[in-house]
Amino acid sequence: MSRTSGKWNIWSITFLALLVIGLVYSVILSPLTFIIPIVVLGGIFWLYKYPPSFLRGYNSQQGRTQVKQSRATAAKTKSNKPRSKTVPFRVIEGGKEDDDLPKYH
Repeated sequence: MSRTSGKWNIWSITFLALLVIGLVYSVILSPLTFIIPIVVLGGIFWLYKYPPSFLRGYNSQQGRTQVKQSRATAAKTKSNKPRSKTVPFRVIEGGKEDDDLPKYH
């Protein structure tokens, strides 16, 4: 018997079937135990996705003033940066003989 990870075997199907039966039985028996965690996790996700204004921090534009650089200042900052040295690449030939190996392996 070969074990491959992509195929379903009898044990995984049985386990999943029993898991689904247990979950359905628990929801029918006491639905409040599943509703509360779903509501709490949904609220956390909602606050993460759409945070209220007092949780956003000071990233808004209300308290900050925008400073615009003049063209002369921007040109100075660009010219002061050291340019990286361009190094030409060269190919180093390998010494291994590939005659006995197939082209695509």
